[in-house]
Amino acid sequence: MNSLLQVPAVIGGAIVLTFAAGRVTDLLLRRAAARHPETPLWTMLRRCRTSVRVLLLAATLRAVYRQIGWQPLQENATAVGRILTLVLIGASAWCVVLVTSAVVESSYARYALGTRDPSRVRRVRTQVTLIMRIVTAVVAVVAAAAMLLTFPDLRAVGTSLLASAGIIGIVAGVAAQSTLGNLFAGFQIAFGDMVRIGDTVVVAGEWGVVEEITLTFLAVRTWDERRITMPVSYFTGRPFENWSRGGIQMTGTVFLHCDHTTPVALMREKLKEILDGCEAWDGRGWDLAVTDTTPSAIVVRAIVTAKDADDLWTARCAVREQLVAWLAEKHPYALPRVSTAAAPATPADGVSKRAPGSDA
Repeated sequence: MNSLLQVPAVIGGAIVLTFAAGRVTDLLLRRAAARHPETPLWTMLRRCRTSVRVLLLAATLRAVYRQIGWQPLQENATAVGRILTLVLIGASAWCVVLVTSAVVESSYARYALGTRDPSRVRRVRTQVTLIMRIVTAVVAVVAAAAMLLTFPDLRAVGTSLLASAGIIGIVAGVAAQSTLGNLFAGFQIAFGDMVRIGDTVVVAGEWGVVEEITLTFLAVRTWDERRITMPVSYFTGRPFENWSRGGIQMTGTVFLHCDHTTPVALMREKLKEILDGCEAWDGRGWDLAVTDTTPSAIVVRAIVTAKDADDLWTARCAVREQLVAWLAEKHPYALPRVSTAAAPATPADGVSKRAPGSDA
């Protein structure tokens, strides 16, 4: 066969063989998914078909390219082989990441379906997310190192750098102290169950829900749709409120300042009536009591419970709004007032002052 015709023949044959093998693999995965619908593993593995085809194509061409007698290809055989090797390494790393992701995600999906505890599901979800990031980073580093080792010049450079690895390690450790601290803090958060994706937290005076956790930073979505990005070391070095830890049920308070003449007993009955008509109240508990008094007012505290932070906020707002409206309509005298009456006369130098026109 003419050497010029060998090029398209070999490349075409490799492409046909690759797509045929990929088609067969995809068909087998489809049948496995149909036989085992209880697990999404086989369906998720189908996402790897593109990376597998690239891997097979690169491996096939890498194995047969030297058999082509085309002169320009023979003259540049080393460069072509190196390029195919780089593609082979990259496709292998891509395939490893996708297969690992499919296995981890399918395991998490089955665990989530069989677990009724939302806190455990959020914990596993956080760990799965960080595990995949670690695996991706490790595979990328190994693939990059393998690619660099294919160049002889870089091998010599790497050998010379090994002699000063101790000094470089010390300098890198000092320079990247903050980054390494965040990295280890990320591991501590993932496997120490301090905070999880989906937890309701209060950090730096802001209330929000943990939306994303990486090895170096954590993102919190606030109630007004803002995103607060914080280093993970913040959560390992400072106290913060986690409203979802140990259960998402919560108890909240509503404070009202009222006049001393406020009918507290009727106010307590009205609170129960409001809660009976409030869908956000979970029915676990409620109370109303006078917790403080001042010369001008009393402090009335209402306690309500809810199944989570969102419902608690709704219940507190409903109680506050309806109690104030009820007082304004039925008992306006119970609202706080500012006294403007003149102060009574006081004795001065032991002599009592008398009002004008009084008897001597």
